[in-house]
Amino acid sequence: MDGMQPRLSIRRVSKSYAGIHALRDIELDVAPGEVHALVGENGAGKSTLVKIITGIETADSGQILLDGAECRFRSPMDARAHGVVAVYQDPKLFPNLDIAENVFMGIHPRTSVGFIDRKLMYRRTREVLDRVGADLDPRTLVVSLSTGQMLFVEFARAMFEAREKLLLLDEPTASLSPSETNHLFEVVKKLRARGVSILFISHRLEELAGFADRITILRDGARVVTDEMQRMTQPEIVHYMVGRSESELFVEDRRAERKGAGAAEPVLRVEDLSAEGEFVGISFCVHPGEIVGMAGLVGSGRTEIAKALFGAIPHSAGRAWIGGKEVKMSSPAQMIGEGVVYVPEDREIEGLVAQLSVVDNMLLPAVAKYGRMGFVDEAKEIETYSRYAERFQIKAPGPRVGISSLSGGNRQKVVLSKWMTMQPRVFIFDEPTHGIDVGSKAQVHRVIRDLAAQGQGILLISSDLPEILEMCDRILVISDGALVGEFPRETATQETIMAAAVHGRKERA
Repeated sequence: MDGMQPRLSIRRVSKSYAGIHALRDIELDVAPGEVHALVGENGAGKSTLVKIITGIETADSGQILLDGAECRFRSPMDARAHGVVAVYQDPKLFPNLDIAENVFMGIHPRTSVGFIDRKLMYRRTREVLDRVGADLDPRTLVVSLSTGQMLFVEFARAMFEAREKLLLLDEPTASLSPSETNHLFEVVKKLRARGVSILFISHRLEELAGFADRITILRDGARVVTDEMQRMTQPEIVHYMVGRSESELFVEDRRAERKGAGAAEPVLRVEDLSAEGEFVGISFCVHPGEIVGMAGLVGSGRTEIAKALFGAIPHSAGRAWIGGKEVKMSSPAQMIGEGVVYVPEDREIEGLVAQLSVVDNMLLPAVAKYGRMGFVDEAKEIETYSRYAERFQIKAPGPRVGISSLSGGNRQKVVLSKWMTMQPRVFIFDEPTHGIDVGSKAQVHRVIRDLAAQGQGILLISSDLPEILEMCDRILVISDGALVGEFPRETATQETIMAAAVHGRKERA
């Protein structure tokens, strides 16, 4: 850093939970006006480090210095008062309050007679929204916003006092569209030009090149390397992260070896499925051993189609068959009974019960299988946990710890494993690798391919076009609630898929 005093200095910081080392003697410097990337597998310690810096957690040992002075923040509000703010991939907002109320939460301005000065709140919120380029009305309820819009509200809340020194971005682009991601990068570049330091956590390694100045890689709670970003290639980063090369992580799929591949009778058939105001006239089929992708822009209706198939939202028209038997799609419980399961994109709200332990979440759908005379068979329960924890390489201190204590990638693995006990015929995966690292992504891909090899039908929804092209036998493209394209794996390209998604033309290669 050419002798410049670091904005942030982390000196030999360590943290353990129940004997598990989350961080071990971490050393890290971030210069003023630097974008410093922090990468590693899920569970490597990235989010724990952010929590310690912002005062959510306390380090067991070590020092954190801000502009050369040691700091021990008591809370995120204390950190914010000193110019240190964090923005997370899952916005931490109050959904039933408006944007201005969220921006000013805990620091409401007062009139001379002691009432909340709402006029000032709305005016200053409008100003800071303009600064981050968010065309939003400060009076809009947060619940009505998209995830991307919520993220920019988080930015506004973090920046409205314009005295930030250090901005910690924890997977900020995970839920953003390409245009929203570009917008975010422009905001970050403006902050960097003002001398704000950025610690940028991301699993999207391709977005770091040309954006980050330096990179630090963590593995198993320890720092592996820090180097100039321009000197690191993506294969090198992956190798430092997981200790293996990309070619060792991702295995080639052999379609012909899948059980049931080529069967004439679809395991799932859908005809003219519609949901008023969401999508219309959706027809397709999935055969045993087949992975069918569903691509499209954010908001195109992909998730709503999946939820209607699973009985989670009502459909206004259409029919569906599972293994030749017509089903009603009346509720999730009914569809689970028919052999259909849905792995949702929003694992925190729809995929897990935050108040339960890891093992309770894992076995929730099949709890009756583990009962004996009204009591849960604990030995059988732990044996099942151990099997799936090993299969998915779930990093957890034990089966009884709270699910919220796990990293995002490990929570996703629990969501996947909980459906394995049901042995369904059809899996619907909605953004299954959203927000997880390259090693965990390879594990998820391997599981999906294993399921297809066993003869299950897979419907895979993803915004990651390379993932869709790599994993799927056929690709369906959804645009504005309509099926506008179908492409076989052999002829599909990112360009043809995106053209169909953007222009909404009916295309079939």
